[in-house]
Amino acid sequence: MKALSKVTRSIKPAEVEKNWYVIDADGLVVGRLAAIIANHLRGKHKPIYTPHVDCGDHVIVLNADKVKFTGRKMGNKKYYKHTGYAGGIKETTPEKILEGKFPERVLEKAVERMVPRGPLGRQQMKALHLYAGTEHPHDGQKPEVLDVASMNRKNKALA
Repeated sequence: MKALSKVTRSIKPAEVEKNWYVIDADGLVVGRLAAIIANHLRGKHKPIYTPHVDCGDHVIVLNADKVKFTGRKMGNKKYYKHTGYAGGIKETTPEKILEGKFPERVLEKAVERMVPRGPLGRQQMKALHLYAGTEHPHDGQKPEVLDVASMNRKNKALA
């Protein structure tokens, strides 16, 4: 019988094997989807997870413009940004962003706020690929389909 090791193995960056996943975000709830994406970008779904190493996977999100919010968040939730000038605070709603020129930014910002700030977080965010439509240029990587809607019944918004 083999004795259990009392040492926690810390993986090195050269030992990391990155996979590719594709998610169809049509009708999915933003916060729940962002949490799942953030965990895959960080690598927390793997048994070899090491906090200080980028051991996460690449995630491709299709239909990022068709994400949903629960309740009345679509019109009532506020996003703030500052221009850098005195009195330059601006506010917007998810509804305005999703109807705008870059609708995938709603999901991008939700994921960005769940990933650690700093050099490691920025490196992990580079593995996120968001597309408003159903086409993506990453077919050569042979991404696996990750069905987020079937993981939990609450992941898909009603109506």
